Amino acid sequence: MKTRMRAMMLDRPGTPLRMVDLPVPRPGPGALLIEVEACGVCRTDLHLIDGELPNPLLPVIPGHEIVGCVAAIGADVHGFRSGQRVGVPWLGWTCGTCRFCSSGRENLCDAARFTGYQIHGGYAEYTVADARYCFPLPDDGDAAQLAPLLCAGLIGYRALRMAGTSNRIGIYGFGAAAHIVAQVLKFQEREFHAFTRPDDTASQDFAHRLGAVWAGSTDQQPPALLDAALIFAPAGPLVPAALRHLEKGGSVVCAGIHMSEIPAFPYEILWGERSIRSVANLTRRDGLEFLELAPRIPIRTEVHPMPLAQANEALEQLRQGKFQGAAVLTMNG
Repeated sequence: MKTRMRAMMLDRPGTPLRMVDLPVPRPGPGALLIEVEACGVCRTDLHLIDGELPNPLLPVIPGHEIVGCVAAIGADVHGFRSGQRVGVPWLGWTCGTCRFCSSGRENLCDAARFTGYQIHGGYAEYTVADARYCFPLPDDGDAAQLAPLLCAGLIGYRALRMAGTSNRIGIYGFGAAAHIVAQVLKFQEREFHAFTRPDDTASQDFAHRLGAVWAGSTDQQPPALLDAALIFAPAGPLVPAALRHLEKGGSVVCAGIHMSEIPAFPYEILWGERSIRSVANLTRRDGLEFLELAPRIPIRTEVHPMPLAQANEALEQLRQGKFQGAAVLTMNG
């Protein structure tokens, strides 16, 4: 195994990532050393780089959609083998004892730490992760195709769970998470409508190809009222817009970790037992359920592989909405 590794490091918010040469870390008790094959590029990474997330580890290696192989196993780790492919998600550590952890809500743990934010992440050739928060993945298949499942897929799945048994669902922001949850909805034979930026016909066409019964811009009226709305775009004005398209008793689910300010809106569009709720991170149960479901659908991710050294370009293309699906950094490029 190599003793040195390449990584893309964020020194402080508002600055580009820089390539660094670092010693390969060692796994402590309860941890795995993972040789990274691929790491997805997520909008949360942009929020980190733009300084919109509080109290990051600095300097930090971003990246929390990690696919790799176990290179070394720390003490007191069971159930993993050397060379096994694993995935590492956003939630990277919890205390395990607080009232949230002990009631099946570990995603709300006050002491939680997150991969690529408060723990070094996957924009690197190697990373160390708490074995409790590593998911076994198929040893075959393209690592880049699997990477978006570790956040875009998991958060989309949790958001969909919060929508309950709704049959007509609106998806706001048709990016990486949306293109995965759309495939889940089609598999479940549920109807979905896609809302994109005005004049983003490429995303609307992409949504139609994935089974949308209607696709239009966020300033358009869908052909029918929605039972639920999933908002993946970090734009607060979409909340009252979605409420106006919601059937009585429906819910608006805000799936991002950061959102711009939600403007004031009249009570009448909330009345009728409509609700607004947020998604906070994920639980290991979400991960196990979704990763068991994904190959049964089967989910096909739209990915744009780029070498690790082009992490800044990948982030800028994500910011500008230059591609459908997800960018993924690969370590062998």
